Amino acid sequence: MGAVVVYESELGNTAAVARAVTEGLSTTLDVELLDVDAAPAPHEIVAEVLVVGGPTHALGMSRPSTRRDAAARGGRVVTTGIREWLASSGPLSLAVTAFDTHVRHPDLPGHAGRGAARVLLRLGAELLTEPESFYVRHAEGPLLPGELERARDWGRRIGALAAREPAAGTPSPEEKT
Repeated sequence: MGAVVVYESELGNTAAVARAVTEGLSTTLDVELLDVDAAPAPHEIVAEVLVVGGPTHALGMSRPSTRRDAAARGGRVVTTGIREWLASSGPLSLAVTAFDTHVRHPDLPGHAGRGAARVLLRLGAELLTEPESFYVRHAEGPLLPGELERARDWGRRIGALAAREPAAGTPSPEEKT
């Protein structure tokens, strides 16, 4: 059983969380970590579990204008965000979840992970666990103390859940009888 973690990160905080989630997942599953710019279209991913992560920009998933703003504040230039990546997908039939990085104070509405999860569900994926937010001090970061360990723990929980779930299209033991 395997997992793929796809993330978007302009300022490095979401990338750090994605690496920590991958570390946690790797205790149970084989995991591939992919920057969204290098990831195949979602419907081309071959895995039992897909984890999607991105920063919260302007109350949701990033847009070209918010990514340009992040680059102007010292971030790296990202041409494709998780919003566009998900929009390029055909139907999905795998277990998924999502995460985001989000400013802790003020805790504004809107979370990129929740938006990504809604899109993944519309594409036909099965939500393995509710989306999770990992918190940064300011829009540029840094991550708050303890967030990377929390991300590793979340990855371990996802792996444990996935190990108990039958693979997509595989009958459960109850269905076989």
